[in-house]
Amino acid sequence: MTFHRPITPAVVLRDLSRSFKGKTVLDRVSLEIPRGQFVALLGESGSGKTTLLRALAGLDDDAETAGHFQVAGSTSVLFQDSRLLPWMSVIGNVTLGLRRPDARAAALEMLGAVGLGDKTDVWPSTLSGGQKQRASLARSLLRAPDVLLADEPFGALDALTRLRMQALLLRLVERQRPTVILVTHDVEEALLLADRILVLKDGRIAEDHPVRMPQPRRVDHPEFAGLRQTLLSSLGVETEAV
Repeated sequence: MTFHRPITPAVVLRDLSRSFKGKTVLDRVSLEIPRGQFVALLGESGSGKTTLLRALAGLDDDAETAGHFQVAGSTSVLFQDSRLLPWMSVIGNVTLGLRRPDARAAALEMLGAVGLGDKTDVWPSTLSGGQKQRASLARSLLRAPDVLLADEPFGALDALTRLRMQALLLRLVERQRPTVILVTHDVEEALLLADRILVLKDGRIAEDHPVRMPQPRRVDHPEFAGLRQTLLSSLGVETEAV
């Protein structure tokens, strides 16, 4: 008889609460995320999305924490701000702190994958906003994280650049297959990218929606339109006016 060891989830939360100066932001959240799943977190400002993400990233040491959470393997964080050091070249930023003998060669390959193969030795100040975010994405994925934590990474970009970055992220994630947790305020972005959408309200997971549409997705798909309407209603948006 053959016994198979169960596959542990990538992320587990058990009654996780987080407070700051007595104010509860996460309230007894329990959640499991399978390996390789792309999860989007939606919710109004203050609902706990970013606090949950930062807890998994090991940030916010001043938080009062109760409950349990576990992240299997390595993590990398992709912020809304690219956080490139202005005194280092693009490739210097991408390889900063990376300890592997082929770091430069791997970085050149990744920068080529994000369309920055001709920008390796330039200063970050010469890049556009979209190019900076591509460099930041290259830096995160170069580490081959088991879990990629993305906090509104495309929120500051114009609409066209945002669409291009979404497509780029999908291509690279398809290649590396990390678990992804994306914080976003954009319902369409969540529907275009995620396998699963969680809606947070008052520090709790209020709704959990699987997204079964195949990639690449189209906004005119009937299921897309129906789920979009459901999510907008959950967020308090009058769908008749949208």
